Amino acid sequence: MDAVTYPNEAVSEFINKQVIPLRVGSNEQPLSKDFGISWTPALLVLDKNGKEHHRTVGFMEADELIASILLGIGKMHYDANEFEEAINSFETILAKHAGTDSAPESVFLAGVSRYKNTHNALPLKEAYERLLKEYPQSLWTKRAYPYRLL
Repeated sequence: MDAVTYPNEAVSEFINKQVIPLRVGSNEQPLSKDFGISWTPALLVLDKNGKEHHRTVGFMEADELIASILLGIGKMHYDANEFEEAINSFETILAKHAGTDSAPESVFLAGVSRYKNTHNALPLKEAYERLLKEYPQSLWTKRAYPYRLL
């Protein structure tokens, strides 16, 4: 990713504004062992306490990398019950990176976040309907399948 993705201006700008990057090689101890890094590139999104919320392994193009980091940020907020912030991250993915692998999971988690924030089940059904329309073959569409009954 050093040759293609990281030098990308959008990636550099996003990383510098949104996260605190730390580069650890798969053989650098003890961090690689502590975080279970056995192959690179591995991208982990951690909170301020070092708790992992999202992980991807392997090469990613610029748009995929940005979306993956945003997904991790959204999951971090979701795990902290900060649902409005989580929804903002997921919606940013859907507005700016809808064609990425992170988008279907973002639809799913945005629906779940809205439900958890309001205790209204309608966002779960809406998430399923959107997944069915926009990402019919996605694993996340299959996982949301029961929501069609709401």
